[in-house]
Amino acid sequence: MSIRLLLYEDNQQLRESVSALISLSTDFVLTGSFGEVLHVEEQVKNLQPEVILMDIDLPGMNGIEAVKKVRSFNSSIYILMLTVFDDNKHVLDAICAGASGYLLKKYLPEKLIESIHEVMNGGAPMSPGIARLVVAQLQQLPADQANKYQLTAREKEILASLSKGNSYKLIAAHFGISIDTVRTHIKHIYEKLQVRSQTEAVSKAINEKLV
Repeated sequence: MSIRLLLYEDNQQLRESVSALISLSTDFVLTGSFGEVLHVEEQVKNLQPEVILMDIDLPGMNGIEAVKKVRSFNSSIYILMLTVFDDNKHVLDAICAGASGYLLKKYLPEKLIESIHEVMNGGAPMSPGIARLVVAQLQQLPADQANKYQLTAREKEILASLSKGNSYKLIAAHFGISIDTVRTHIKHIYEKLQVRSQTEAVSKAINEKLV
């Protein structure tokens, strides 16, 4: 059965390109494609997608606010952010708002299908740029606030390894674990940041230039 997708991208040419790319795969069906997210709640409820592809910079309401809106009524849908920069603080804000992962626009032709499958299988891709932001933020926060994230020793080790640019395969080999286990640890890191983001600790740390 095809995976139901919903796309939000304000660049019409890119929106059409992504739609065409999705149409080439029998694994997916695009239920809707929009240039803004002002009616995101109504659209998600009506179209019932399993995965949302969400641009960050959108007119009227940005993608981060849209993620928060979706999460207010649906905690299970997967949301992949589409972005130009992998170390932009807005990407981290989006993840902490509840995004499942993100994909650089320059890699859309090569990585889109793989990324959708990965997120559907419980994965949560994190680039070195985002990992460095998280590591720096945790190092800068007061100990009691950083401890709120409750990252395990292994999760911190994997995060540090990611921040050095190591691939999942290299991390798995270094720690003697499977790539699937690495993905699980990264997913847990995401989940813990999202849970704590209710206090907007991460966004506050960045916006106040603590990192």
